[in-house]
Amino acid sequence: MPAIRPGATGAVISGWGTALPEKVISNDELAATMDTSDEWIRTRTGIHERRVGGSTAGLSVESGRQALEMAGLTPDRIDVLVLATTTPDKQWGTASLVQHELGLSCGAIEVNAACSGFMYGLVQAHGMIAMGADRALVIGTDTLSRITDWDDRGTAPLFADGSGAVVLEAVDGPGQLLAWDLDADGSLLPILWADVGGTIKMEGKEVFRRAVRLMVDSAEKAMTQAGITADDVSLVVPHQANIRIIQAACDRLGIPIERAATVLHRTGNTSSASIPLALADALDAGRVQHGDLVLLVGFGGGMTAGSCVLRWGGGVE
Repeated sequence: MPAIRPGATGAVISGWGTALPEKVISNDELAATMDTSDEWIRTRTGIHERRVGGSTAGLSVESGRQALEMAGLTPDRIDVLVLATTTPDKQWGTASLVQHELGLSCGAIEVNAACSGFMYGLVQAHGMIAMGADRALVIGTDTLSRITDWDDRGTAPLFADGSGAVVLEAVDGPGQLLAWDLDADGSLLPILWADVGGTIKMEGKEVFRRAVRLMVDSAEKAMTQAGITADDVSLVVPHQANIRIIQAACDRLGIPIERAATVLHRTGNTSSASIPLALADALDAGRVQHGDLVLLVGFGGGMTAGSCVLRWGGGVE
């Protein structure tokens, strides 16, 4: 990807928020309705439970409001809303509904890059700030339970619902984004897809193999562009699809799994929400300090991939 141009207005994340439905479905509950078990799901995915319920707009409003409150901003201060989702509540207008419910007075757009959606939205929002916007609200939300076949043991244990949001604010001098990479390979669509009105279909073994390659390739491109190595990364925030995918990607990148942020054990795969949920969890736990280098990386159906290298808090070393 092209280098960030010198002099471009940078941005930093000044607030974040999350939202998860109240309903929890355990592995044991799934095992009562299909040929699976808690042990089978845990050992193959790392998922212990998942949250199900709510609407994409409703969860987005909740996480977005938290992010605004943390940033200390009133709704009128936001210049653009970017909602990343692959499960809008309606054919169009979900982002506009979120904008209305939050009391924003700005443009509202939806980005659909499946589980890479938040990465695409985050890069897009940085670009709009570089072109003159002062503040952006980026939300990643999916309600995958609505398009999951709950009789399919190959997909039902994986997917769930949730939302994560961040506020970006323009800054003087270098911002947090050091480098980014966005990619797609349409030839791989047949291994992970969902028809309009249908449910998620997945070729599990092939998705595993391709996902690791895509994540590693995208992360390496972003790190090379940023002029850093894996040793420089304080925290990697991967898409929360499967603990084995995360482990394999970390191994190939040379990043210890201990430096990865993970929440999938309690959230499942929430698609566009997974990276912001994991990032927020790490931030709330104090795992990121000013100046730390943070690598965000994900993949999604399509297939898509995306990564960013952030210097937390912006500025120079």
